[in-house]
Amino acid sequence: MATLDGSAPKTSNITVRRGDPLVVISDVQKHYGDFQALKDIDLTVNRGEVVVVIGPSGSGKSTLCRTINRLETITSGTIAIDGKELPKEGKALAGLRADVGMVFQSFNLFAHLTILDNVTLGPIKVRKMKRADAEREAKALLDRVGVGQQASKLPAQLSGGQQQRVAIARALAMNPKVMLFDEPTSALDPEMINEVLDVMVSLAQDGMTMIVVTHEMGFARKAADRVVFMADGQIVEESTPEQFFTNPQSARAKDFLSKLLTH
Repeated sequence: MATLDGSAPKTSNITVRRGDPLVVISDVQKHYGDFQALKDIDLTVNRGEVVVVIGPSGSGKSTLCRTINRLETITSGTIAIDGKELPKEGKALAGLRADVGMVFQSFNLFAHLTILDNVTLGPIKVRKMKRADAEREAKALLDRVGVGQQASKLPAQLSGGQQQRVAIARALAMNPKVMLFDEPTSALDPEMINEVLDVMVSLAQDGMTMIVVTHEMGFARKAADRVVFMADGQIVEESTPEQFFTNPQSARAKDFLSKLLTH
């Protein structure tokens, strides 16, 4: 693969391999008109693995995350989840999407529904669960993320950190095979960030397969099996957190980290 800045080619120092491949991204390209947002993306995420995607703004991180459940369509290449290629549209896509939980920057809760109804909606409508079963599981999940006492409230009555934890519970309620997090703490006040990251660390420890786009380097160090560094629409480097933060291989990553450390 051609490099962006004359530095060493994309490097990989991966030793963590917990399970079989769950998400396989092969030669993915994404264009917006003349602009190429994703270039030659090859990435495999194994079952039970936590992959944190970092990089400067505009590097393609969120676009990559959103292609994995086809919120963004790709121009070419393939994305497969648990051995099945993402369908283009229709019921097959809806079915596969149900296996991919997504937590957004802006919570995306339904403002007119209670917290409990937000969490039970997907299981009842998509998974065809009985309401009583869905509510029992939803209450357990809300307890797990620390907002069980808020079940009867509307989203606007909760803090941002509480709303994001509800969004995590809502995604978990679908019993997904993989969880996608697209900058889940970037809209939160600083004191609320840790309460969301703590839930995510707990999920990681429980073995949930996670792909996390974030600026929270502490989370990457603590919870990631692998760090994927992107710049200008490409994966420049991927390695363990220890390797990446102490001995980055590419000039682009060294520059990125040096700016973090000086601010």
